[in-house]
Amino acid sequence: MTSQQPVLIVGAGHAGFQLAASLRQSGFQEAIELVNDEPLPPYQRPPLSKAYLKGAGGIETVLFRPEKFYVDQRITLIDAHVAAIDRAGRTVRFASGSSRQYGHLVLATGARNRLLDIPNANLDGVMYLRSFAESEALRTRLAAGQRAVVVGAGFIGLEFAATARARGLEVDVLELAPRVMARAVTPGISAYFERRHREAGIRLHFGVGATEIEGADGRVTGVSLTDGTRLAADLVVVGVGVLPNVELAAEAGLPVASGIIVDRQLRTADPDISAIGDCALYQSARFGMPLRLESVQNAADHARCVAARLTGKPEDYDGVPWFWSDQGSDKLQMAGLTAGFDHAALRGDPAQGAFSAFCYKDGRLIGVESVNRAGDHVFARRLLGANKSIAPEQAVDLSFDLKKAVA
Repeated sequence: MTSQQPVLIVGAGHAGFQLAASLRQSGFQEAIELVNDEPLPPYQRPPLSKAYLKGAGGIETVLFRPEKFYVDQRITLIDAHVAAIDRAGRTVRFASGSSRQYGHLVLATGARNRLLDIPNANLDGVMYLRSFAESEALRTRLAAGQRAVVVGAGFIGLEFAATARARGLEVDVLELAPRVMARAVTPGISAYFERRHREAGIRLHFGVGATEIEGADGRVTGVSLTDGTRLAADLVVVGVGVLPNVELAAEAGLPVASGIIVDRQLRTADPDISAIGDCALYQSARFGMPLRLESVQNAADHARCVAARLTGKPEDYDGVPWFWSDQGSDKLQMAGLTAGFDHAALRGDPAQGAFSAFCYKDGRLIGVESVNRAGDHVFARRLLGANKSIAPEQAVDLSFDLKKAVA
């Protein structure tokens, strides 16, 4: 990087915040500028669909750090939107027209909600859940709502559905796939959560989608479905995935695909620009393919990797992915990637509400999905991180000591 010019970080989510913090923890002494295009100090996103949505605490409960932290650590927060990058001049231009030079630029631009593309999708009462403002608005709506329709049975949709049902709302969930969280978890995990949500009184509709939002006087009154039926609703929450924010990089001439393309050390094609977190498509040595992951772990570990490189300790990124989702009283935790598995060995009993699916491909452990078994999750992360495996018969044997497997 060019000395005397700051490390300029575009995006103040988990990746951007962690990079700024890790640089200081690593002894980096030069200027750090963190560009945040939201009118709040940097905050965490996971609680927005979990504890915060349930009404637990105020904004201080989701902030990464109080504002004093940034003063003490000499991290300059810039409230602005970056409109363009001038790579030749190592400058970013803000929407306001002002500009800033950088020594090294890090794109932590994250992702945005995929919007529902059907008639009347902009009616009052059609909502999304990714930002603090959206979570705050939904907290208010939950207090007054009676019937909610959730479009999409992924993590966000099911987390919201569980909270809404616990608050007394009638809840219907629409999912085009034949099971919940179909793109993320194995069928056994889907079946468990389907049963749990149905027991809570949530109505799940598979193989159907929304064709139109119905309304009166500008407000939602219902949803028309692809099978011809209609569901009454005063609140529609959309959770149909996200799109990575790659446009800024693409307009600057950087290669993009399903994310901003980076190498194993998270550098773009321009050595003065890195990309991290949800927006980055990185070359994974561990999995032998390009990956773009949406998780706190991925964002934070990417940040630590770039901080190490910028402070003279370069290394390839090789993190073990892990994820979690709180749905009602159940905690789902995942380590590794289970796509393409050919065998799942169950440890524990789904009927008892605590079990793990150890997933194998060609006899090798590739991932573990745990429900209310935090110990299994912790050991799975350690096991996969050490590139170790255990046999399926060991996984199902509750007397088998997982700790010894990673010793």
